[in-house]
Amino acid sequence: MQIRVLGSSGGIAKGYRTTSYLIDSDILIDAGTGVAELDIAEMVAIRHIFLTHSHFDHIAALPLLADTVFDKIPSPIQIYALPETIQALVQHVFNEVLWPDFTRIPNRDNPVFQLNEIHDATMMELGGKSIETIAVNHIVPGVGYRVESDGKAFAFSGDTGENDNFWNILNRHDVLDLLFVESAFPNENCGLSKRSGHYCPQTLAADISKLRHTPRICISHPKPGEEKIILEQCREAIKGHKIEGLSADDLFTL
Repeated sequence: MQIRVLGSSGGIAKGYRTTSYLIDSDILIDAGTGVAELDIAEMVAIRHIFLTHSHFDHIAALPLLADTVFDKIPSPIQIYALPETIQALVQHVFNEVLWPDFTRIPNRDNPVFQLNEIHDATMMELGGKSIETIAVNHIVPGVGYRVESDGKAFAFSGDTGENDNFWNILNRHDVLDLLFVESAFPNENCGLSKRSGHYCPQTLAADISKLRHTPRICISHPKPGEEKIILEQCREAIKGHKIEGLSADDLFTL
């Protein structure tokens, strides 16, 4: 199983892309601006997209992805998301005002995107991968994901602040090799972090202490320009784990 980081930033600037992870060649977790790292053939190969929540930095590429591949794909791309996220896409994105409705284009029977509801604790099997949704704590309904294949597993927190559920679910499993977890703000902005449903290093450290696994930990979703201080504070606060930053096009193999 290969995980390619297409984007992991909390914003955009030169060299910064927002959240999207490509699993092998056919599964995306989130569809932020990082999708633009793919060439057209790589976009056409995408068959499944798992969304964590409805915020624009995690769905921004969906409209233009549809426009790029609509006449090239062999069958609809399957989008999996919470009911609230699907409702947001239908009402506010693919609404014939902001963008054409690619859940009906070219036609209702064979659209570019098919929308599939998932819920907390949904388990799916796709191409030898077990994908589990895990409810998290954000200002809109959101989930993280745990993906396992051939006895190796990684998890992605999505956007979240302090919670027990994500860590409890990970602890129920026997293996966790790699963890992508957010820390959007430095400690100096922990008040804002809590109000907006995000971690800062000190709150993340408190929650990681609940984890019984010792995976490789990669910090996602830092605000552009604050990566260095957030990473330094995470390394200072989180003991007993290897803490790394992320860049677009980082590649992990499990």
